[in-house]
Amino acid sequence: MVNNILRNGILGGIIAAIVMASMVFYMKANPGEEPNSIISFISMLLAFTFLILGINQQREINNGKITFGNAFLTGLGISFVIATIYVLVWLVIYYNFFPDFMDRYGEMVLKNAKPEDLAAKTTEIYQMKEWYKSPLMVILLTYMEIFPIGIVISLIAGLILKKK
Repeated sequence: MVNNILRNGILGGIIAAIVMASMVFYMKANPGEEPNSIISFISMLLAFTFLILGINQQREINNGKITFGNAFLTGLGISFVIATIYVLVWLVIYYNFFPDFMDRYGEMVLKNAKPEDLAAKTTEIYQMKEWYKSPLMVILLTYMEIFPIGIVISLIAGLILKKK
């Protein structure tokens, strides 16, 4: 089970990290332009296809049988590996290549904000800049970008792929 989780988690994590890195470097090269969030979301879903493959492989390893609990735990493990790779790549990018990310991101968000949303967005960006002063918060916020999606997909895949 552990080999299955690691193999599928690493493959999914590589996909998520490559797309995230591409979008971040696009944003750095094109300040003020907002990257397409739909591409980011689709790439995360693509990365999580390895979660479904991993649960399916675990079912095959168990002679075609898997309980919801085992399917969910397999998916959760794969999700955690994917999210961890995503977070580690972001930490390398942020601290080594893009330390002014929050300033640039804040400028982009405020530039694209509707006038009636400007005050709320300004407060939100200020709060995020404060959070980004702490490496622990950077890690937690980055996990929150991707891991909840993995939990949901693990639940759904566990329900669909369980077989007694």
